[in-house]
Amino acid sequence: EPKRKTAFGSVGRRIPYRILHVIDQDGKSLGNMHRAEALKLMDQHDLKLVLLQENVEPPVYRLMTGQQIHEEQLRRAEKQKASPKPGVVQKELSFSSAIARNDLETKTKQIAQWIEKKYHVKVTIRQAK
Repeated sequence: EPKRKTAFGSVGRRIPYRILHVIDQDGKSLGNMHRAEALKLMDQHDLKLVLLQENVEPPVYRLMTGQQIHEEQLRRAEKQKASPKPGVVQKELSFSSAIARNDLETKTKQIAQWIEKKYHVKVTIRQAK
């Protein structure tokens, strides 16, 4: 079964690691601590623990408010939208600077159709002799 990437959010009380590196809600490092201490801190300050980095030793968790978690989720969603998706079609069109008016109109209509279909369009204009 493939390992699914979990969504960014509170991990609740299910923490599989015994020793954690904890960062407070202001971004200051609280150092390494046992899972029980981190949970106690979480309950005392009415915050949620969020996994930031899993592939380091010890894993990095951050104490966050619900508002901070929401803002981070929005930031990550925007970043994912901005990143290029695999399989994006790129269309390329080239023409001379001495192109006739009708040909230019036809090609601009074609470019508009490609943009509507969310294709990436590359236009090259060559200088006429």
